[in-house]
Amino acid sequence: MFEVFLKEVKELLRDRKTLFFVIALPIVIFPVLFALLAFLASKTTLEAEQKVHTYYIANAELAPEFEERMFYHKSFKRYEGEERFESAQALKAAVRAGKIDVGVIIPNQFNSKQPLPEQFKWQVVFNDAQSINFVYKRLEKLIHQFAADLRSTTLENLGVPKEQQKALLNPILVKKVDTADKRENYGEKLGAFIPYMLIPLVLMGASYPAIDLGAGEKERGTLETLLLTPVTRTQLVLGKFITVLASSIACALVTVSSLAIWISIASGMGVLDSIKEAFSSVSIWDYLLIFALLLPVAVMLSSLVLAISIYARTFKEAQNYMGPLSMLVFVPIVVSLMPNMSLTSFTAWIPITNVSLAIKEIVKGTVDYGAVAMIFVASALLAGALLGCCIRWFSREAVLFR
Repeated sequence: MFEVFLKEVKELLRDRKTLFFVIALPIVIFPVLFALLAFLASKTTLEAEQKVHTYYIANAELAPEFEERMFYHKSFKRYEGEERFESAQALKAAVRAGKIDVGVIIPNQFNSKQPLPEQFKWQVVFNDAQSINFVYKRLEKLIHQFAADLRSTTLENLGVPKEQQKALLNPILVKKVDTADKRENYGEKLGAFIPYMLIPLVLMGASYPAIDLGAGEKERGTLETLLLTPVTRTQLVLGKFITVLASSIACALVTVSSLAIWISIASGMGVLDSIKEAFSSVSIWDYLLIFALLLPVAVMLSSLVLAISIYARTFKEAQNYMGPLSMLVFVPIVVSLMPNMSLTSFTAWIPITNVSLAIKEIVKGTVDYGAVAMIFVASALLAGALLGCCIRWFSREAVLFR
């Protein structure tokens, strides 16, 4: 078995394409890709924050104080055109045409100089289809500040002292006391995305060598020669399986190590300090536990992709099967990202979902080790069953020589 393993490893090391996907891609491409995405996201957000919005206020003379605040605000500039927009439909057309970014309609009955007899509804017209848009939030803040000033003036006219206005308008002030520490908060938000990255990498690290060791051997005609050697078929498939498993784990380890180095470099330059502080409490034992949880997943996926590769007639056919398999692996990971999904005695038996939830709980620092033990049992049973199916698959002549 180990002779087969050494032989397959030597052949993989000669295959530049496999080395690229297992080592070069995780070390260079992924970190650069993530950094590029982070740069583009921060640049887009910064541009949205610095954008100056053109505004138009219908009936601005009824609230001159508010119009003055808009005029002197750094994020707004007044529409200087000759055209007038006095209705909601006209403002909608102006926004669609790009003449203005936002419009405000003040009701005709409103007058900030007189006591307000009723509650008035102001309309804000803008395009809310953009994913990053600060115009409404900024305008809403200005309107609330203007409304607070009107409310304060009205209460003073009614004889309510200024120091009692807060108690009158908001008699109970609620203060949130969060029992979760920074690690738990960050773990809940970011911990779920760690398996979203690791588990597909485990699959990717297993797929490329498995395709070559099964369908590739068939296509090259070297499988028959290998079967003539004085090695049992069980030993042959186990040797190939260990090769695929080693490649799968190596891909995940290389990627995680590479990302850790790049994150450390970014933290050293003053970036991601808060995240680094939050994850500094994650101990080496936590990382070892995460790695241990990935081992049965790697066994499951390695057995599965090797069985698919043995079944496929050609290299291309095996690649076609890997696409649907990738989608099937993503489904249980996405399930773990759903709101209120937690690690329980029930979810501990759901393949891949259980590992994803456990990794999130480990990062949060709230892991239940009893549930982790159940995960190991469930994953080990499924991994053993899949490996047994792979060995039996390899022993069938009808499959080997399709």
